[in-house]
Amino acid sequence: MNAKPNSLAARDIEYLMHPQTNLKLHREVGPNLVDHGGGVWITDGNGERLLDAMSGLWCASLGYASERLAQVAYEQMRKLSFGHLYRHNSHEPAIELAEKLLEIAPPSMSKVHFQNSGSEANDVAIKLVWYYHNAIGKPEKRKIISRKGAYHGSSVATVSLTGKLDMHEGFNLPLDGFLHTDCAYFFREGQKNESEEEYATRLAENLDALIEQEGPETVAAFFAEPVLGSAGAISPPKTYFEKIQSVLKKHEVLFVVDEVITGFGRTGNMWGSDTFALKPDMMTAAKALSAAALPISAVMISERVYEVLVSHSERLGNYAHGHTYAGHPASAAVALEVQKIYEEMDIASVARRLGGVLNETLMEFADHPMVGEIDVTGLMAGMELVADKQNRTPYSADQRVPAMVEEAARKNGLIIKSIGSRIAFAPAYVMSEEELGELGARLGKALDQTYAEIGAS
Repeated sequence: MNAKPNSLAARDIEYLMHPQTNLKLHREVGPNLVDHGGGVWITDGNGERLLDAMSGLWCASLGYASERLAQVAYEQMRKLSFGHLYRHNSHEPAIELAEKLLEIAPPSMSKVHFQNSGSEANDVAIKLVWYYHNAIGKPEKRKIISRKGAYHGSSVATVSLTGKLDMHEGFNLPLDGFLHTDCAYFFREGQKNESEEEYATRLAENLDALIEQEGPETVAAFFAEPVLGSAGAISPPKTYFEKIQSVLKKHEVLFVVDEVITGFGRTGNMWGSDTFALKPDMMTAAKALSAAALPISAVMISERVYEVLVSHSERLGNYAHGHTYAGHPASAAVALEVQKIYEEMDIASVARRLGGVLNETLMEFADHPMVGEIDVTGLMAGMELVADKQNRTPYSADQRVPAMVEEAARKNGLIIKSIGSRIAFAPAYVMSEEELGELGARLGKALDQTYAEIGAS
């Protein structure tokens, strides 16, 4: 009989399979162990404290180890440890949270449909798009468009919606009927002497041409993040969404706004939809909904769409969808408490204030030879790394320069995220101005060390 591995890292390699990870490499290098967290700091398995500039995965918006949220979860677990929402069943935390979300949502939103993750929320939104068009007698309207570089989830349907080729390769994906249009990445894809407005016009015309090519009678919905989070925190060019929404309206295409990352103050307003004047037919939310304390997500549905769903459910005798843990009472209770904290903090104004400090901190690196662009919206930011500032030439992929910066940052006690040719930042709302200054100091060391290593190689 084989002996049981005796270290935590060895046991991880022996027993765990990790998402978004090179599985062969993991067997060689093992895990980055995390022991505990507090505020915006986590302590790794070696006792080293790390400043988390990414709120975990864009989600730990109130930092780590909140006693207030732990107490709410404890009390709810003692009162009602499980309650489902199937077949007319309900419970107070889910009702109160739904009511609160609609109170702060864009006025067109009418109902809340709880799920467990951002992937699930977007997956359900896809199903509802199809359900809606079947209900109005247009079952041929099935194709769904998203954008290259976008991330909408990891389920079979949502990863098909996702515009990242590496997430399709090896899985026989995407599914048929999922289409991808331009990324809205002005820094990298704008033409010489083209303004942001002209670029936005070109992208809207490309979307219009794609819909015409496919046949407007076959195109059901367009999914978009207000800011392309997992593409590296890329903000939309000026007038982009105004022009895109005009195309959608022209072709009677539903607009689903993915607020999984951008919701709850991240862009400097409660919703990215508020920041960019979006008028969604449906919205999805997750991550900061519970400040990542417990799993929960939501699909918010407009009254116009909901009334159609009701009529179709009546014809079929049932709305045949559900997840066992959707709207779990402990998750809902914690998420409701998070909303109370956000209200007490005036979370959008906090994001705007701290976002201004983050912008000042990052702009200190505007002249760094590796930095091509600094893109800040609210309290999320992307930094483009370039080999040639004047020509905006990216580093070659095999150089792994953004990953090198991420690795150097970790060695300097800072957690950031490398995505493509960019570095992303999404600090928690409880990060202090002093800690934002510390973020800048540690980032500067990582950039300088990486630049020196590249020069020496």
